[in-house]
Amino acid sequence: MKKVILRQSTSRQQLLSVAFLFSFTFLCFSQDTPQQDSTSQAMENQAAAADASTASTAQVGAGDATAGKELFNTLCASCHKPYSNSVGPALNGITERHDNDWIYKWIHNSAELIASGDAEAKAVYAEWNQTAMPAFPQLSESDIDNILAYVEQPKPQAPTAVAGSGIGEGSGAGGGVSMNIILGILIFVLVLLLLVLFLVNKTLRNFASASGIVIPEKPKRKPLYKSFVENQFLVLTSSIFVLLAVGYFAYGWTMQVGVDKGYQPIQPIHYSHRIHAGDNEIECKYCHSSARTSKTSGIPSLNVCMNCHKAIAEVAPETATEDYSKEFYDKEIAKLYNATGWDPASRTYSGEEKPVKWVRIHNLPDFAYFNHSQHVSVAGIQCQECHGPIEEMEVVYQNAPLTMGWCINCHRETNIRIEGNEYYEKIHEELSKKYGVEELTAAQMGGLECGKCHY
Repeated sequence: MKKVILRQSTSRQQLLSVAFLFSFTFLCFSQDTPQQDSTSQAMENQAAAADASTASTAQVGAGDATAGKELFNTLCASCHKPYSNSVGPALNGITERHDNDWIYKWIHNSAELIASGDAEAKAVYAEWNQTAMPAFPQLSESDIDNILAYVEQPKPQAPTAVAGSGIGEGSGAGGGVSMNIILGILIFVLVLLLLVLFLVNKTLRNFASASGIVIPEKPKRKPLYKSFVENQFLVLTSSIFVLLAVGYFAYGWTMQVGVDKGYQPIQPIHYSHRIHAGDNEIECKYCHSSARTSKTSGIPSLNVCMNCHKAIAEVAPETATEDYSKEFYDKEIAKLYNATGWDPASRTYSGEEKPVKWVRIHNLPDFAYFNHSQHVSVAGIQCQECHGPIEEMEVVYQNAPLTMGWCINCHRETNIRIEGNEYYEKIHEELSKKYGVEELTAAQMGGLECGKCHY
């Protein structure tokens, strides 16, 4: 009877453990709900406040900030920034430093105002190293008011994190339970169940032993490896299969040696092709200018970067993404300034330059010859044909395998472009008659000859 009572108490422990598990899980979900609701409400309030702030600053004074932004980006952004100095001073707060009539005269013709002996104009001209400002007589006073309305808007603040919005926080507005605590309790319950099962098994065996019940033991079977060794046909078949598999995978591995498709290294200075070639539509050959006339596309000099970044020390807020914030991009521009020795405050070079150790991505073996100018200038091949959607890449990676087979397939499938290309006209006419076709591929023009790439 005692053994029967023990067995019933064990079952009772199991039921109690399962009931405790479900109760605790339900309690955790009920506590998480108000926290999530409060977090959502806080985020909605923050978004509403941001919308209200935007709406309130859309019209400043007598000007239209929206129209002013378009004028500013078109006429002023190359020399001025709203909140920091550039070639000229920061424009935010200009209506407090000067009256509107003076601003109208300065923008319409600053040289004329300086020549008239105006004290303010002469002081500004001297303060900014006597840098001449272009005249804008085409701008009406209404246009200037629009620009002023845009630059006088308060500087946008970075969004602040909502308290208690993090996942798995131990405390918050709703007082939710930490996920670590939940996982710890679940592990404890599972361990408890295993212990109960062990005790039940032990109790049943003791009960059977006390009752004189003999538990039959399973007969021992022949080990599997002995059965396998004794079957000669199975051994032969398995050996052939293993040899074929090893040969297949060994061949596949050796064919991948030196193939770096997908290679995506981190560069010492983050350069976003998405922003430069995509959003700003900068021509690839503006930076890689030697691709038109040389074997290699070349590594752009930092002086090329500074052609624009003398005036661009920070990115626009809308440029930021979920993975890369505005602060991140601004820090990368600061790295560029540090490497070139540029001081954005004094707008002068210190002369202390530091080399940037760029990591090469596309690298052909030494025995393979490839000429960028022949493909870019003569054949008119677009960069994306080999490098992929470069204008969409935040971090550049190798898009194509750049193997011999990949190049040969391209030569077999690509027709020669002869429109306006006198280089191919005569030979194209002769080979078209030879092959009886109107258009020739690069392969038919000799693009598969070994000496073209290996010499």
